[in-house]
Amino acid sequence: MHSPKRPEGIAETITVTKVREVLLVTMPSDPDDPTICALQEKTLEAMDQHTVTGLVLDLTRVEILDSYFARTVAETAQMVELMGGETIIAGMRPAVAITATELGVSLGRTRTALNVDRALDMVGRARHPKPRRRA
Repeated sequence: MHSPKRPEGIAETITVTKVREVLLVTMPSDPDDPTICALQEKTLEAMDQHTVTGLVLDLTRVEILDSYFARTVAETAQMVELMGGETIIAGMRPAVAITATELGVSLGRTRTALNVDRALDMVGRARHPKPRRRA
């Protein structure tokens, strides 16, 4: 996995919030590679620390998607699934969806929603209805 060096202090500005029984991560509008890497790390750490059914990844503010960002989103969704959760991608703009398609991004079984509210509503109808428990 590509792991760019993270500038000092950037991880402290990234938050992963537990909402209902999921983690909510809101992506900044134009994240650089170190930010994308830090978001993935924090998401996976939070999955390990909390009893949640998965992740809502809010892309509402994202305007540009490059190949590293797209690959990292897909990998993060796969990692969350391997940890017993589900990822729902919310708020993807049309231009971002077009770019993802052109890049050949496969989201596998990852579901999408028009916005965060709809994604949170989908959580109750998740494929994995029981929260995963820490052993």
